[in-house]
Amino acid sequence: MDVDTCIPRARVEHAETAKYESEFKTGRRQYTQQFNTLYYKRLNTLKPFILNHARTKWEPKKIHLTPKVLNVEGPEPTFIVGTIFMDSQVKPSTLAQVENTHWISDPTPPRMYRDGTETVYLEDESGRIRLVGDAVDKAVLASGVVAAMMGCETQAGDFDVIDMCFAGMAEQPERTCSEDVFVALVSGLNASVEQPVTLEMQVLAEYLCGAAGGASDQKTSARIVQTVVAGNIMNVPVPPIGHTEDARANDRVPVQKLVASVDAYLSDIAACMPLALLPGPGDPSSASLPQQPLHPSMFAQCRQYTGFRTLTNPAYFEINNVLLLGTSGQNVRDLCRYSNETPCQLAAQSLQWRHVAPTAPDTLWCYPFTEHDPFVVRTTPHVYFAGNQKFEAGVAVGTEGQKTKVIMVPEFSVSHEIVLLNLRTLECSTVHIDACV
Repeated sequence: MDVDTCIPRARVEHAETAKYESEFKTGRRQYTQQFNTLYYKRLNTLKPFILNHARTKWEPKKIHLTPKVLNVEGPEPTFIVGTIFMDSQVKPSTLAQVENTHWISDPTPPRMYRDGTETVYLEDESGRIRLVGDAVDKAVLASGVVAAMMGCETQAGDFDVIDMCFAGMAEQPERTCSEDVFVALVSGLNASVEQPVTLEMQVLAEYLCGAAGGASDQKTSARIVQTVVAGNIMNVPVPPIGHTEDARANDRVPVQKLVASVDAYLSDIAACMPLALLPGPGDPSSASLPQQPLHPSMFAQCRQYTGFRTLTNPAYFEINNVLLLGTSGQNVRDLCRYSNETPCQLAAQSLQWRHVAPTAPDTLWCYPFTEHDPFVVRTTPHVYFAGNQKFEAGVAVGTEGQKTKVIMVPEFSVSHEIVLLNLRTLECSTVHIDACV
């Protein structure tokens, strides 16, 4: 690829990857442990923050905490803290599927888990209590969210909710970026065995490297200091259930050629600027969250460049003192099955819940952590993005002045669009890549 060398590319400081990488690294995975420990860790991590908000909000009204959900008694208003669980007939059940079909396969999830027939509970270590009332019916909630509920017990033994509160956004570091430099956010390249590199992908690489467009485009591309590909880089074909690999049939050859083609394609971008890859559901990585980094051996050409990194999904990283948190979109897609809010609104709400994947492990596969819940947001990022969505942008605002730019990154193979994020202003815009010349 011929690159215009007349315009020097901007360079900025990148924080050490290891500073944030360990948050989602699992090492050798073992699945002998149960998921109840993960819920316990989540509840106990977020409970102090929720209690602080709840006491500030309700104790001046003489409404006090009942320590255990099963200790709620009588019509006097009180508040309780626990983890929300939604019981619905339309939610997928692996056990029921095994019982009915004798195969474990990924079921096709329904469009919505909340259809008006679900039962909502609040759980803690003592047990669970059913939540009822208009406040519950109208609220944006999902399984796994830790919350405080204020209300009273009904004659049927349920908890009639009047109000609720959450942990709120975590502390946010100061942002000091003073340069108009950009991060290119890309997702959903979906390189396939049949067509590893499309014409639009080739034009995209030329644009990022400053070899496409006019003088204005080249000036903009010269200010791009990082490209991030957020999931579904490849669309690796899934073998059918019961398939047995035959070494004599060279089953792996098409996939090996796909990986080699993608490596060669991405190496053109990595030669021009730092490049980070997050795995997605279509990529050769672990199926459950947090997905582990794509193996470096797949990128023999890319890894020759010091700015090339393969990250986890989700992943934190810092560029020029701007903290970004990104996912490949599975967490947001699953939240969309609990609410009619837009993906961007739900992503912003998850920052108020202080948790990026509350529906894991109930309806979203994840690793059964025992020491901590890595999906708890301990530091509020300046930018939170999710890949493989329709483009949308908004701002999440905290009670203590926190502000996070929330971006839904479009799926490139469908929209032929990428997002350019200005690290100084946090303004973002899409760039449409047109292969027609």
